[in-house]
Amino acid sequence: MVINKRYWYHIIAVLTVIVWGTTFVSTKILIGCGLSPVEIFLYRFVLAYAGIWIICPRTLFANSKKDELLCAAAGLTGGALYFVFENTALGITLASNVSLIVCTSPIFTALLTFLFYKKEPLRPRLITGSLVALVGMALVVFNGSFILQINPLGDMLTVLAALSWAFYGIILKQLNGRYSTLFITRKVFFYGIVTMLPFSLMDSATFTPSLLIDPLIASNLIFLGLIASLLCFIAWNSAVKELGVVQTSNYIYFVPLVTLLTSAIVINEHITVVALFGSIFILLGVYVAENGFKFRFRSR
Repeated sequence: MVINKRYWYHIIAVLTVIVWGTTFVSTKILIGCGLSPVEIFLYRFVLAYAGIWIICPRTLFANSKKDELLCAAAGLTGGALYFVFENTALGITLASNVSLIVCTSPIFTALLTFLFYKKEPLRPRLITGSLVALVGMALVVFNGSFILQINPLGDMLTVLAALSWAFYGIILKQLNGRYSTLFITRKVFFYGIVTMLPFSLMDSATFTPSLLIDPLIASNLIFLGLIASLLCFIAWNSAVKELGVVQTSNYIYFVPLVTLLTSAIVINEHITVVALFGSIFILLGVYVAENGFKFRFRSR
């Protein structure tokens, strides 16, 4: 029996968001150990960039200045801006607000793709599935506690984070046809670091490299740098290249579900019946958007 090649990329996308869903707990541990969000980002991206040079050390620059600028834009939107907007919002508004709004990026991605590429219509099943998954995501995020406090600045920053990730997907779409996944990912890490440096100068926290000898801090940074960044960005960019940015982005709805389960296992957070219903809605929404995931097996 063989499985259609495209389904492997669906599996890759699912595994990627599973890892990304666990990074919340890992990042929370590092912040509790005294590292700032900007510091965590720089450590993990520097580690990822060093790692990718081992497997992709050749071509330095893109084929044209335009493509090099697109690589810089990918590093800015998918790296520096996304993390700065999201982490700053977490310090201003509720985490539930941030989680809910950030995970609307698949809807922004679909809308931006429709605006930039008119030949890709907004399919009814995609819209319906996205809305169903969004309802489920809200239930998971609130986890039975429906308290939504409006903070215009924090919520607006979170919207900007979601838009940044959506633009990152659009930029990937333009680069994927001309460069390898490894090359694009390496450039994203490099320009993510470069564009984050100005933000690090404004960061009130002091960089403390001595903390890196702590086994707990070192192990979490290795996880974030080599697995959640290096391997997952390569996997995600490969899935986007094969499946398209809109279809792949729909899996982001799984992130709060994974975070919910990880938090319950690692830090003993309570899961309510409402959250379980939300999980069902998320799975149903992705099912509808993907037209049922009708796996077809063919025997030889």
